[in-house]
Amino acid sequence: MASSSDLSFLRDVRPDLRAEFRASRDSSLKGLTTIVLAGGRGTRLAPYTSVLPKPLMPVGDRSILEVVVEQLEEAGIVDIHFCVGYLGHLIQAVFENRENGHVNITYVRERNALGTAGPLRLVDNLESTFLVMNGDVLTTIDYGALVSFHREHGNALTIATHKRSIQIDYGMLHLDEASRVRGYDEKPTISSPMSMGIYVMEPSVIEHIPEHGSFDFPDLVHALLDAGEPIGAYLHEGLWFDIGRQEDYERAVSVWNENSHTNGHLNNGANGSGKPGSASAASDLDGVRHEQGPR
Repeated sequence: MASSSDLSFLRDVRPDLRAEFRASRDSSLKGLTTIVLAGGRGTRLAPYTSVLPKPLMPVGDRSILEVVVEQLEEAGIVDIHFCVGYLGHLIQAVFENRENGHVNITYVRERNALGTAGPLRLVDNLESTFLVMNGDVLTTIDYGALVSFHREHGNALTIATHKRSIQIDYGMLHLDEASRVRGYDEKPTISSPMSMGIYVMEPSVIEHIPEHGSFDFPDLVHALLDAGEPIGAYLHEGLWFDIGRQEDYERAVSVWNENSHTNGHLNNGANGSGKPGSASAASDLDGVRHEQGPR
């Protein structure tokens, strides 16, 4: 399946071919419900988030959440649910006063903090495969490829991942059961796949979420593992930014704006490092419903 940069090429060179390409994508994802988690307080981005919810933080002339919605629509997804809480009225105000293309946005409000997985209990009619994602993720992931991977592997849950390297600033000891040192690494670099905050799920997953109280995604993963449910990991090697801290946000905005145009499509084949042709990835950066139809 073609990547988002391929789609950018089709748009610039062959509008007729691009329309045919999009039609094939639309047919596979058009019925896919997508839940965008946009209710967190974003405390690590204070003081910005004292006046704006994190998904409305600007990237160029748009907010992160507007970029997300435009990418979802371009992938062929039209049924989107926003789970909102903190400053949720601002998110609704933004999307009620902009052109939302062909997407239909439903607002699901958390009366109390339900964690990162708990809000899924509030969404109605989850009767087939659905997509869940954080509302503050900047990425060029191919949603069609992600969903195809999930279905082909028969997973109950598929977690989109990105390999990240973290350097430990201290000497790391390897100890045995008797606390004797068996090895020593000076400031080692540890690489591991990290969750991108994007998931594909089957309806059966909801049965493992308690009806009341707060419940996070790590809790859900452990519950599924205990129940013997298949969980898969889809590796995305392109662009991904986790907007968690002020320095992460500022660097993400800089790289994203330098290497992207409409809907986040990369120019010149730039990859996760923000440099064309570079091999390194961006992993070093760091109950009441209101329905809104297409505008």
